[in-house]
Amino acid sequence: MTPLTNTAEVLDLLDRTPLTDVPPLCIAVGPWRLRLLCQPPLRDDLAEYFAETLAGDGPSDATVEVLEGQTLDPAPIWRDWRREAGKTGRKDATWDLTDGRLIHKRRTGMTFLQSPRALIAFGPCRANPQQIINFINTQILNHGQRAGWQMCHAAAVTNGPCGLAIAGLSGGGKSTSILRMLDIPGTAFVTNDRLLVRAADRGTKGLGIPKQPRINPGTILHNSRLHPLLSKARRAELAAMPPADLWALEEKHDLIVPRIYGPGRVRHDCALTDFWVLNWQHDSPAPATVRDVSLPDRPDLLAAIMKAPGPFYQDAQGRFRADTDSLDPAAYLAALDGVRVREVAGRVDFDTLYRAGVDFLAPG
Repeated sequence: MTPLTNTAEVLDLLDRTPLTDVPPLCIAVGPWRLRLLCQPPLRDDLAEYFAETLAGDGPSDATVEVLEGQTLDPAPIWRDWRREAGKTGRKDATWDLTDGRLIHKRRTGMTFLQSPRALIAFGPCRANPQQIINFINTQILNHGQRAGWQMCHAAAVTNGPCGLAIAGLSGGGKSTSILRMLDIPGTAFVTNDRLLVRAADRGTKGLGIPKQPRINPGTILHNSRLHPLLSKARRAELAAMPPADLWALEEKHDLIVPRIYGPGRVRHDCALTDFWVLNWQHDSPAPATVRDVSLPDRPDLLAAIMKAPGPFYQDAQGRFRADTDSLDPAAYLAALDGVRVREVAGRVDFDTLYRAGVDFLAPG
């Protein structure tokens, strides 16, 4: 077996002719534009998902191609990508080329070519639309990081003059918190899980990605606005569960923001003025508090904000990261200099957090 060595050899194994007559979808976020080539019916689903960011055809920074059902023969000898601390199981595997990288999803069988010459998703694409969405959004994040933005593991909202980001450990309540903030009049959704930040002439800029929230049943159960996402019978089942079991339940549901909150409630760019880090616990005897902290003095909170780019990121010089590479805390501190950082501690209490958000984000 001769291993694949470069992008050209990969392209020789793929049939791209199904995309020849497919009209592109153009996605615009911040200063970047992407073209997406994908066959129906998946193309139609993606057009609906990215409706808030679709733009007319024109010059683009990159083109993403989606090839249904195709595989590599021969397949590379995959190398598992080491997961972040606290994560278990095999997820991503890679094969490095001289001019790119192949990334394989162990659980779904999807494969991605990440190369300056081509960006291609192939495999059981229709069965895994979320991985196509993630691949598209990854390209936006890659463009941002090459331009000097830092990627944060955070959700965010804005009321226009102010922007609030909320970070925390995975499963700590970012999505639930940010959706509660959308109940405040005048707010707009910026991002759910990934936020780009950089220092600007006047403060810090934030830029989100068009990734709609994927929420757990507990988030739906405790927000009456979201109840239509579940049947009445399912809500009753969830309400009967012990709170700890409900919190730990992994059962993701897609929430399309304009459907629930109405038009005009999505804005991916913002002036970032405040950053809250969730450091609360369900079993804490102390009430929830929101208090100012100095981020340079709290490396534990900074660690919750920082997010590694993962196996898809290729820098401006063409270098890919290794799974052993570390992030630069100084770059994050510089980007967030001047942003007010607050720690949310004590017992998990979304009502207290909402009231703090009203004081900060409500008109007047």
